[in-house]
Amino acid sequence: MAQYPALIQPGDGGYTVSFRDIPEALTCGDTLDDARAMAADALLTAMDFYFDDRRPVPAPSAAVDSEELVALPASAWSKILLLNTMLGQQIAPAELARRMGVRPQEVTRIMDLGHATKIDTIEKALAALDHQLQLSVA
Repeated sequence: MAQYPALIQPGDGGYTVSFRDIPEALTCGDTLDDARAMAADALLTAMDFYFDDRRPVPAPSAAVDSEELVALPASAWSKILLLNTMLGQQIAPAELARRMGVRPQEVTRIMDLGHATKIDTIEKALAALDHQLQLSVA
């Protein structure tokens, strides 16, 4: 799981939220709790821009005193790791499908953040790219 630093600032009648690592993720909330909940949604939604544009997702940096950490779901983070690996190796979705022995439509679903994908499937995709998915408990 990844946690991105968010700057939550009081503003006109509420709070604004921004992420320095993911500038596309901007939101606001009427209360601090509302802003925190909206931050998680905005962060996840912003990841779609990287997938649509086939751009690598920046790794989260360390938070500074004025920032709070906002977590991405583990399912989304595993897909982000897959995307970044594919881009780093210059592997197109069609080539990943060939390596996995599946139809290209299946890779399209794997790469969709809104589609529930079994962790074993993501592990298989990373293995097709000569990488291992490693999980840990902290």
